[in-house]
Amino acid sequence: MEITVQELKKLETGSYQIIDIRDAIEAAHGAIPGAVNIPIDKLEGSPLLETDKKLVIVCNRGQASAEAAGKLEEAGLDAVSLTGGYTAWLLNRMEEDDTEEDFCETVEQNLRKRFRKKIWCKFTKAVTQYELVQEGDRIAVCMSGGKDSMLMAKLFQELQRHHKFPFEVKFLVMDPGYTPANRKLIEENAKKLRIPIQIFESDIFESVYHIEKSPCYLCARMRRGYLYSHAKALGCNKIALGHHYDDVIETILMGMLYGAQIQTMMPKLHSTNFEGMELIRPLYLIREEDIKRWRDDNNLHFLQCACKFTDTCTSCNNEENRSKRVEVKELIRQMKQTNPFVEGNIFKSVENVGLDTVIAYKKDGQRHHFLDDYDEKAFRG
Repeated sequence: MEITVQELKKLETGSYQIIDIRDAIEAAHGAIPGAVNIPIDKLEGSPLLETDKKLVIVCNRGQASAEAAGKLEEAGLDAVSLTGGYTAWLLNRMEEDDTEEDFCETVEQNLRKRFRKKIWCKFTKAVTQYELVQEGDRIAVCMSGGKDSMLMAKLFQELQRHHKFPFEVKFLVMDPGYTPANRKLIEENAKKLRIPIQIFESDIFESVYHIEKSPCYLCARMRRGYLYSHAKALGCNKIALGHHYDDVIETILMGMLYGAQIQTMMPKLHSTNFEGMELIRPLYLIREEDIKRWRDDNNLHFLQCACKFTDTCTSCNNEENRSKRVEVKELIRQMKQTNPFVEGNIFKSVENVGLDTVIAYKKDGQRHHFLDDYDEKAFRG
C-alpha cells in the first residue's frame, strides 16, 4: 500500500511515524523533518518502530520502500510506502515554497558572515594555498545538484565578486539520463540560488545499464570524461569538483585499510587524457558538517544521488565501496571520542611522509625500494 505526499499531510499529527530506510550517508544529505532513520537491513524488529502508529516508509524514489512496507504489513503492522519517496517530498516542498525575493541575498550574506570562518575562509585558503585559481582561468564548476556542488557554485560567485584578478566561471550540469523529477529539482534549486547553470545531456545511464561488472565505476569514469570534453569545448582550462575535507581523510584511510596503499585525494591534478586541462577541488579544507549546517541554516534541500536505476546508489559508487566508506566514517567517529585531533592527523599524515622510513614507494609509475640504495647510503655515511 502507498500514500502520496498530499495524503500524508492530511493525516492527524502524532498518528504516524516516518521511517527513512536509506543508509546513513544518504540520509545525512537531507531528510524529511521528524523522520527516523532506520537502514533497510535493520528495519524489521527495530525497537525504534512505533508499532501503534501508521508507519510511513521512505526511500529515495519509492521503490525500496514499497517492498519494505509490504514485509512490515505481512508482519501485522500498519505500514505504507511514500509514493515517489524523498524526491516527491522535495518537489512538493518546492512547489509550495513562497521564497522571499531576497532569499538568495540572505544565503550569500550567511556565507560572508555566519559561515565566514568555517566555509568562506577555508575556501579562499584552499584556493590560495594550492594555487587553484589563476588570472585568466575559465573554470567549469561541475554540479551534480547535491549540497557540496551547490555550495561550491555559490562560493565561486562570491570569489568572482571579491577576487583581485579576473577569471571566468561556467556552471556546468551534465544530465546523464536523470528522471524528470530529479532534473527539475536541480533546476529549481539553481533558480532559487541564482546560479546560471548550463545543462548538457548524455546517455551514460543507458550505456552502463546492462554492464554487470562495476557499472558504477564505469559510469563515474564516463561522466568525468564527458565533463572534461564539454568543459574544453566551452574554452575552459579547469573543472572544479565538490570533494571536501571528509572525503579526503576517508579516502586516505580506505586506501590503507582496503587497498594496501598510501595515497590521498589531491587538491588538483593535470588531466592525462585532455591536454591543458586540470581538475581542482576548492572545498578541500571544508568540513562536511559545516556544509550540512549551511544547508540546514538556509532551509535548503538537495538530492544526494540522482542515479536513474537504483534507490541505493551513493555518489555513483557501488554497494561494496559504500559499505567501506560507512565503516571508515564510523571508525573515525569512534577514534575521535578518545583523540579529538585524529581527523587533522589523518589529513596531515600525507604531508609528512618520511621516505627514509618507507619500505617502498611509487613515483611516475616506477617502484622504488629501500634496498635499492641501502648499502650505498651506508658507504656514504
